[in-house]
Amino acid sequence: MNSLKPRLKHESTMKVTQDMAASRFVKDTPEVFATAAMVALIDQTCKDLVQPRLEENQTTVGVHIDASHIAPTPIGMKVTAKAELQEVEGKRLEFSVEVLDEVEKISDAKHTRVIIDSAKFESKTFK
Repeated sequence: MNSLKPRLKHESTMKVTQDMAASRFVKDTPEVFATAAMVALIDQTCKDLVQPRLEENQTTVGVHIDASHIAPTPIGMKVTAKAELQEVEGKRLEFSVEVLDEVEKISDAKHTRVIIDSAKFESKTFK
């Protein structure tokens, strides 16, 4: 965990597909990038930022997210999440994330993840 320091950065880019459309998650909504899919991208990008720096038996889980979704992104366009580790306090990790499509910024987010021991966590949840 010593290599987890504020200012570490990571970004992920993906193409928006039909299975990421808002209409897949909420009936009678537009065929654009869903907020739920955007949150999953934010979650994965932050996990990917820290995972290589954790011990073999560790991973992280998301415990809080505060995200705006300020512009629509059509199916077929690429989106990029840019995450930066802001704070490390024990096992709690705080991130800031900006999400952009090919035209404009579509989100600003704050995300909190917690470092866990994978085996201990799973033994408590899957009895």
